[in-house]
Amino acid sequence: MDKQALAIFLRSKRERLQPQDVGLPGGSRRRTPGLRREEVAQLAHISTDYYSRLEQARGRHPSRPVLAAIAHALRLTSQERAHLFSLADELERDQGRAPVREVDASTAALLQRLSDAPALVVDNTCQVLAWNPLAAALLEDFSALHATDRNILRRIFLHPDRGTYESTADRRLVITAVSYLRVATTRYPDSSELRALVAELLAGSADFARLWNSQQLRIDHHASQVFQHPQVGRIELDFDILTVPDREQQVVIFTAEPDSEAYRNLQLLRVIGTQQLNADAAGLTS
Repeated sequence: MDKQALAIFLRSKRERLQPQDVGLPGGSRRRTPGLRREEVAQLAHISTDYYSRLEQARGRHPSRPVLAAIAHALRLTSQERAHLFSLADELERDQGRAPVREVDASTAALLQRLSDAPALVVDNTCQVLAWNPLAAALLEDFSALHATDRNILRRIFLHPDRGTYESTADRRLVITAVSYLRVATTRYPDSSELRALVAELLAGSADFARLWNSQQLRIDHHASQVFQHPQVGRIELDFDILTVPDREQQVVIFTAEPDSEAYRNLQLLRVIGTQQLNADAAGLTS
């Protein structure tokens, strides 16, 4: 059990709640943000001393019923609840292993059939494993990058000048990507690759550090994202994230309403991408 990570997570979730959120009187003088530890303990029907020890990284291993009670008391989402159980070592973990990087042939074939929609396959560290031509035209020619540079998080936080993501207040795709990384670090706690990636992002991006230290965990499987492409301009696309069974990989598909401006921009982008590929091919044969 990662006592320190569990303590940080519990404290952050307690501090975001107000008494009225859980049906308790607020009172006029509160020295700490959010709920008090004794209030969480009361809601979870456990002792204040035991809960306090968990937040101080001194508590013994909590049982599954206790974790469930704490999750209910803190009003955790299903994703946050799963993360809590993982931090307490109550879910099966692959110690020391890394996410599967091989893409199934049927998944790769699916990407190529999606000719009108940018699509790519990523693992839980947001490493890009496969992509179709339209995804390369929208985002970047991943084939020209070293494998370690084909990472959405590195692209967004460390190389924003190369990206097409538009900075918006509600960056659902960005928050989802960071949340997947958080889940991966819990599942693979002994992975030196993951530790190095997190350290690199923390050192290189204050924006990532704010999101990471906030303990925010929100995975949206359907939302929208705005792109600012240097050749076709602003494109607002819906995205859907589909999980590949037994591989901890995600297929991310970007779509637009037929006959919309975004859809027409995608069609233009497909033509531009094809022309670029032809130009590259001509350069190779000259």
